[in-house]
Amino acid sequence: MKIAISGKGGVGKTTIMALLAAQLQKEGRDVLVIDADPSPHMAQTIGVENVERITPIADMKEMLIERSGKTPGSPFYQINPQVDDLMERFMLKHDGIRLMVLGAIQTGDGGCACPENNVLRRLLTKLLLGPSQVVLLDMEAGVEHLGRGTIAGADHLLIVVIPTQSSIRTAARIKKLAKDVGIPRISYVGNLIRDKDDEIFLTNALETPPIAFFPDSAAIRKAERDRLPITSTLPQVEESARTLLAALMNKG
Repeated sequence: MKIAISGKGGVGKTTIMALLAAQLQKEGRDVLVIDADPSPHMAQTIGVENVERITPIADMKEMLIERSGKTPGSPFYQINPQVDDLMERFMLKHDGIRLMVLGAIQTGDGGCACPENNVLRRLLTKLLLGPSQVVLLDMEAGVEHLGRGTIAGADHLLIVVIPTQSSIRTAARIKKLAKDVGIPRISYVGNLIRDKDDEIFLTNALETPPIAFFPDSAAIRKAERDRLPITSTLPQVEESARTLLAALMNKG
């Protein structure tokens, strides 16, 4: 099972992904989380210490250029760079959850970083095609990554949406683009739900109702403020996590 997650900035997609990872691990699954956000913070969310020592693979520019086979002044680079050893070298494990901090190539001047991105795409594809584990892919906020096709290979996309019109509009755009790139299953997950009215609002506003609703949790807010792992709050929201996992399993 290969699951990606996306949504408008600030809707809590990393929180939902971390809680899903913790629930999967609790139920005996082999879980690999790939943090592919340009500003990765999944490590903090699951409680990894000394996160400042983690360098996202996307920031290792010299290594990526070397793996791409690109030589200075040449427009050519390898289409299928060697990445097998990177998959083990850059994984860490915490509380039974394996994590790889991928990051994303950023080109602030608008220039092309095609060779480096090709290495990341190759690495991501090989990870997503591995049959032995549940792979959870935490994407950047918004829709740009879908336009670049960086989640090709995922077989289910979760779109986190909160009960606001702006979140709903972004979620609809993400779903359209996800269909365009051929992701076979797409589902909404409601977050920051305060009452039944919020559930009804999202259910009526979206094309299809969310497969799970997560509460606006005081425990999660406190854990984040106290710099505690969000996964420590799983007991308070486990019913939602179980509902989400059951829906994912039922959808294959």
